[in-house]
Amino acid sequence: MHEIMRHWLGERCNAPFEVYIWLVEMLARRVRWFVLLTGTAVATATSAAPAGFPASGNGLWYKTPGTLWSKEWLPIGNGYLAAMTPGGTIFETTQLNIESLWSGGPFQDPTYNGGNKQPAERAQMSIDMQNIRETIFRNGTIDNIEVLSTDAGAYGSYAGAGYLLTNLNSTDDPTSYARWLDLDTAVARASWGLGNATVTRSSLCSHPLQACIQHLTSTHSTVLPAITHAFSSGLEDSLPTPVVSCLDDNTLQVRGLVADPGMTYELLFRASAVGTAAHVACAPAGTNNATLSVTGATEAWITWVGDTEYDMDAGDAAHNFTFRRDLPHAQLVSLLDTAAPSSKAASSGMYASLLAQHTAAYQEILGPFALSLGQKPDLARSTDELKASYKTNVGDAYLEWLLFNFGRYLLAASVPGTLPANLQGKWAGGSSNPWSADYHSNINIQMNYWFAEMTGMGGIVTPLFDYIEKTWAPRGAYTAEVLYNINEGWVTHDEMNIFGHTGMKLLDNSAQWADYPESAVWMMLHVWDHFDYSGDTQWWQTQGWPLLKGVAQFHLSKLIPDEHFNDSTLVVAPCNSPEQVPITFGCAHAQELIWQLFNAVEKGYPASGDSDEAFFQEVLSKRAQMDKGIHVGSWGQLQEWKIDMDSPTDTHRHLSHLIGLYPGYALTSYNASIQAPPHGRAYTKTEVLNATTTSLIHRGNGTGPDADSGWEKVWRAAAWAQLGDSEMFYDELSYAVQRNFAPNLFSMYDPLDTDPIFQIDANLGYPAALLNGLLQAPDVASLTSPLIVTLLPALPATWPTGSIKSARIRGGMALDLAWAGGELKSVEITVDKPVGTLRTVEVVYRGKVLSSFSAHLGTHVSLS
Repeated sequence: MHEIMRHWLGERCNAPFEVYIWLVEMLARRVRWFVLLTGTAVATATSAAPAGFPASGNGLWYKTPGTLWSKEWLPIGNGYLAAMTPGGTIFETTQLNIESLWSGGPFQDPTYNGGNKQPAERAQMSIDMQNIRETIFRNGTIDNIEVLSTDAGAYGSYAGAGYLLTNLNSTDDPTSYARWLDLDTAVARASWGLGNATVTRSSLCSHPLQACIQHLTSTHSTVLPAITHAFSSGLEDSLPTPVVSCLDDNTLQVRGLVADPGMTYELLFRASAVGTAAHVACAPAGTNNATLSVTGATEAWITWVGDTEYDMDAGDAAHNFTFRRDLPHAQLVSLLDTAAPSSKAASSGMYASLLAQHTAAYQEILGPFALSLGQKPDLARSTDELKASYKTNVGDAYLEWLLFNFGRYLLAASVPGTLPANLQGKWAGGSSNPWSADYHSNINIQMNYWFAEMTGMGGIVTPLFDYIEKTWAPRGAYTAEVLYNINEGWVTHDEMNIFGHTGMKLLDNSAQWADYPESAVWMMLHVWDHFDYSGDTQWWQTQGWPLLKGVAQFHLSKLIPDEHFNDSTLVVAPCNSPEQVPITFGCAHAQELIWQLFNAVEKGYPASGDSDEAFFQEVLSKRAQMDKGIHVGSWGQLQEWKIDMDSPTDTHRHLSHLIGLYPGYALTSYNASIQAPPHGRAYTKTEVLNATTTSLIHRGNGTGPDADSGWEKVWRAAAWAQLGDSEMFYDELSYAVQRNFAPNLFSMYDPLDTDPIFQIDANLGYPAALLNGLLQAPDVASLTSPLIVTLLPALPATWPTGSIKSARIRGGMALDLAWAGGELKSVEITVDKPVGTLRTVEVVYRGKVLSSFSAHLGTHVSLS
């Protein structure tokens, strides 16, 4: 392949670099010849993990460069920026992302209003809503509610930001190749022999610098071949061609539009070099283009920063929902001056200092948490080989441990920026992406954060709440008024972009996706959890409680009497169980969620600093009148709807009516004394959990006709763990690993596709599901109820020995746990951040209470 390149481009690759770019783009567009893009005809590969790979095995490594973006390239990121690297040698193509680079919104259409109705339609919407409810209560269901929906308009999509192309001017073929992603330091590397030296390329995105770096060095202080850097938009499908110019002698400036019309973005690339004869130059390369060249260097790196016109603080009525600011060029220059000074201050010690700073910040995000599954690192087989040999129920503790750590790495690399992790974290290729790589809010964005609090990463959850506060709540208040005729609080629906798209999306009869006003309710449980885990009263009073209260106010008004059964209960209508028909009333999912929301109001009110007693009393009153969403049906199932119409053959991907099992607690912590209906017989907890188990069995293993995704399987695994079934838990968890994870360990939505869709929710849901088999402390309805901490509730036989260090559990507690031979050996619990209310805690193992204590600040319990 290299000889073909040289034949086309001229001996020693001396053809103009823009010709090289054109060739690469042509091949990428027409034949997806990605082997050529990575520039690698590798003579030999390493036979074991490369030098520099963590001895602990905490990393991913490969013997050849990646070819397919979704299955083989490796991710780096810092929240603000992200990148994907195939690990090329002579030629490297690094795909770039800027977290706020979205098409659509007011940048495309100044009249964009978040998919909402117009103010003049409010009265008609009130009439239509009443007619819909009357029909539902009369018939039990309704065919459609399209009248409530609105065309999505300029909804837009998260977009890729182009490619950084790096070429080494060398005639030597690479040898002894390896590439790896170090999960201890968050650095991706590729190493190969070139002549008599070994060249190593390192790529990282530093959170403290808000910059990314690609670093090249060689052994024996060998002078590197001449290096050329260029930017390509042509590889990013449909990204308009930007203006590429020289900002100064060593800085490349890229300015372009994500779409036309659309928001503007800017990227700045600065080359740095070390060596007595080192020289950096920026030069024009045709019309509106330029390249960076580096010669005579023994060490070289290129640093890039980037941003857009997007401003989350301008997403409210005071700013006319423009979400716009001036492009922050001066700020980008300042960031670049810090990360890569343009003077000769660049030296061999500078990169080492930047690397150390980056690693320290990354490890601080991860915190002290550590998991062991008794794994033994297998350094003889590459990660793709480990994945290829993995079998359901046989498993591989080392690979499972890697996937756990990789999930934590991906969240740390996705946030903290300004925006939360989306459907693809922060990694997306192309100017449009599956489901817009948006914020699907009926499982996906929630699953992204399931493990964060429990593994001590709660400090990076706050961008999620900032996003909700600044994009959901402002326009959601308008949606509440115009669509529901409710003047208090705010509401959102399922599909959310970064421009406050709070209305119901119209796409044929789209109610099963769009009719989801409980999206914010689910997210408020994350808000409560953050306070319950952290005990941060100041945050709770300034951000957490106001968010929670606004959502509760809306749903207080939305609950209405059940006029079908006339049983004196309050229900939601219309409702869908997420992504399922029928359109009906009293959906179990909604009723369970709203009941848990009202419980969070009661638990959080004393610490809120709020004196709105009327609101508080209304919550208590309507909670008592609510249908709690728990009904056992004709074939022993937990009903998904208040009317018994579940099908035993329904294997739908969502476990919506089982949300109270996991991640919620309406089923797990069921208490007949407070969850019984106002009239009628109360179920026992055994009856409820038996019905839950029946429904879970009939839901299948997550490969139904409607989807084949990883997230549905890890959700099922977590649910089986919550039921204490270690065999079903591990069967489902290992099935997800075998079927839905790629060689680069990305989770695949459609794993049998030759070019499958990457969707990050299973990557981030997997650590939570795994941890739920080892440690559980589900929430309870009241702080006066004991908090039950269950140890090793679903420990599989494949992990006979292991430990957890510095886990967090609700109630502001830290926990260490160890087991051996399949038996609990020790546990230590320390209360260091209580929420302020004295709680009783019970520690349970194999159905027996090992300890019961009051959770005072400073309480320490040690059992062995």
